[in-house]
Amino acid sequence: MERVLRLSVNGQARETSEGTSLAALLEQLAIDAHKVAIERNLHIVPRSLYGEIRLEEGDRLEIVQFVGGG
Repeated sequence: MERVLRLSVNGQARETSEGTSLAALLEQLAIDAHKVAIERNLHIVPRSLYGEIRLEEGDRLEIVQFVGGG
């Protein structure tokens, strides 16, 4: 049976499946991994690790999207 994880994304409660990576979560949220920075539990996550890091129960994520302007 698949376990559901509860976590916080930008202050909002979310649920995802156990074993979900940061990269997979970004896909679920339709967010381009090349245009964001992620803080997980008060630590900046290097983009090169998005596919390797698996989310855990209670994780607190802050996802900041880069926007261009002029």
